[in-house]
Amino acid sequence: MLEELESRGLVQDTTDRDLLDKRLGDGSVGVYHGIDPTASSLHLGNLIGVLVLRRFQEAGHRPIALVGGATGMVGDPSGRSDERNLLDDDILAANLAGIRGQLEKLLDFDGHAELVNNYDWTRDLTLIEFLRDTGKHATVNQMAAKHSVRSRMESESGISYTEFTYMLLQAYDFWWLHTHHHCDLQIGGSDQWGNITAGVDLIRRRTGTQAHGLTWPLLTRSDGAKFGKTAEGAIWLDPQRTSPYRFHQYFIQVSDEDVERGLLQFTMLPVGEIAEVVEAHQRDPGRREAQGILANEVTSLVHSRPAAAAAEQAARILFGSPVDDIDEAALDAVAAEVPTSDVPDGGFDAASNSFDLVELLTSTGLATSKGDARRGLSEGSVYVNNERISGEAPAVAADRLLHSRYLLLRRGKRRHHLVRVRGSESPG
Repeated sequence: MLEELESRGLVQDTTDRDLLDKRLGDGSVGVYHGIDPTASSLHLGNLIGVLVLRRFQEAGHRPIALVGGATGMVGDPSGRSDERNLLDDDILAANLAGIRGQLEKLLDFDGHAELVNNYDWTRDLTLIEFLRDTGKHATVNQMAAKHSVRSRMESESGISYTEFTYMLLQAYDFWWLHTHHHCDLQIGGSDQWGNITAGVDLIRRRTGTQAHGLTWPLLTRSDGAKFGKTAEGAIWLDPQRTSPYRFHQYFIQVSDEDVERGLLQFTMLPVGEIAEVVEAHQRDPGRREAQGILANEVTSLVHSRPAAAAAEQAARILFGSPVDDIDEAALDAVAAEVPTSDVPDGGFDAASNSFDLVELLTSTGLATSKGDARRGLSEGSVYVNNERISGEAPAVAADRLLHSRYLLLRRGKRRHHLVRVRGSESPG
């Protein structure tokens, strides 16, 4: 298991590697990964950890996904330069519900995966009990030496006592899962190393047994930017926040320098198969075949195979490919990305069973006036269903409708509008 993770670049630090390797070889291990519920959706940064849990599950181990209902109320200082906003009960409940639905797509909860919420075992924990059984096992010297805490202490904003105690709360979670769920391994990004080792120490001090920790490198692109971040913000797993088309496009646009790492860490493809894909890509990088495989695999994992196929077809539509044999799901994906409207009054002429294209161009905003629409037609900059249309005032026959419902209008290279014909308005 460790060799598999190392071959994918998913190991930065471990506690005693030989002991961990032996423990993983001795039988099924409970493996815990914590997720901070600061939003109602996971993002690409979270996806790495969930897929590592899935890799452990497929190797016969038992993944435990912990959603931090309690620690989310406190805030983790790791990787941050300022204090988090604390969540109230209603927001936290909504976030937990959204995250649960996404985890259920990625892990097999019928196959011994577990989903837990640390609020369940901390809500009745008294301060005296916590100080007596947990606080006494950690020194302030140890806690202040952790990079995440030290960097905040040295910053202008400092660190609150609330966030300072986060490390002990996470250590308590590991001890509780070790004691009640037979969990021997905690995993996380490299910024969690201090919190993870605090839990390993607490388990050793309280129980005398050996627990383990493993981290992977923080996810950055070759240009140093955070993977999964764009100028518009995070890439979310929720299709309402980041559409499957935009999700797919994010991976299509991954650089040649980053595509191999993306395939290794974001897909479940075997390492040997990835090596073949990368080798073929290096022979002809212009085809960007590796990016296409990466985009399809990750979108399929997060959304579905049909969603990935629709996103791929939608991209072809928007970049000018023929649309005659396109799936309706792909047109629905296009509708989520470009301006879309129902056929306007006057747009359809029942006598000729056709659409007035000048009227459509004007009403959809692709032309500022009928005169502007006619100019666009005479210049050859108007397309219907990705076919160039010319003429002064052509009519578009109703049989050009895609799936009896859609007309895709385009002016120039990138200005699209999808016209939709509703049932009662349908021609004929």
